[in-house]
Amino acid sequence: MNAVETLSAQEREDLILEHMPQVRLVARRIHDRLPENVSLDDLVSTGVLGLIAAIDRFDPSRRVHLRTYAEHKIKGGILDSLRRLDWAPRQDRKHAKQIDAAIAVTEQRLQRAPTEQEIATELNLTVDRYHGWQVKIRGLNLARLESGSGDSETRDLLCCLSGDEKEWPSALLERSELQRALAAAISGIPPMEKTVLSLYYRDELTLRAISKMVGLHESRISQLKLQAILRLRTCMAKLWSR
Repeated sequence: MNAVETLSAQEREDLILEHMPQVRLVARRIHDRLPENVSLDDLVSTGVLGLIAAIDRFDPSRRVHLRTYAEHKIKGGILDSLRRLDWAPRQDRKHAKQIDAAIAVTEQRLQRAPTEQEIATELNLTVDRYHGWQVKIRGLNLARLESGSGDSETRDLLCCLSGDEKEWPSALLERSELQRALAAAISGIPPMEKTVLSLYYRDELTLRAISKMVGLHESRISQLKLQAILRLRTCMAKLWSR
C-alpha cells in the first residue's frame, strides 16, 4: 500500500484542483505545436486523466515529487492520445521527410546552417510555400526531439529517470552527452531561432508572449521555433546514426 491510498476523497479532489494549472500549461504547450484542427480542450481533458492516474499511483517512497511525476503522466497521456489519433495526412509526412533531407543536404553543401530561403530553394519552393509546409507538418515531430527512447516514448530528451536509477553512471553519462551534443547543435542555429527556443523552453513563455517581446507576429514565431527544431533534429540524427 502506498501513501496516496490513505487519501480521503476530499484530499484527492484538492490535489487534482491544485495541479490543474499544470495540466493546462502542458496541454497548451503541446497544442502550440499542433495543427489548428486539434482541440485544446480535448488535450486538457486527456491531461486530466493523466493527472488523476498520477495521483492514484504516486509512491512518495521513490523520492520523486508529485509535480514531477504528474507532468510525466500528463504529457504521456496527451502524447499517447495524439499517436492513436494520427491525424496527419500522408502528404504532410512526405513533406516533413523532404524538409529534413533538404536541411541535411544544404547544410552539408554550405558547411553552415542554411537560411530559410536556401532550404526553400533546395525544395524548389518559394519561402511562403515553405512556410505553408511548416504549418501543416506541425505536430508530426512532436515526440522526435523532446522524447527519448523507451516503451512509453514520452520522457523528455534531457530528463533524468525517476528514482535511484537517475544516479546510475550510465544515466549520468547519457545525460551529459545529450546536453553536450544538444548545446553544440543549438550554438549553430541562427540567433533569432536560438532566442525563440530559449524563451520558449527555458523561460517557458508562450508564443504570443515571445511575439510581443521580439516584435514579430505569433505565426512567424511559430515558424522560427519549428525551423529551429527541424535543424536540431537533423543535427542530432547525424550523431545518432554514427
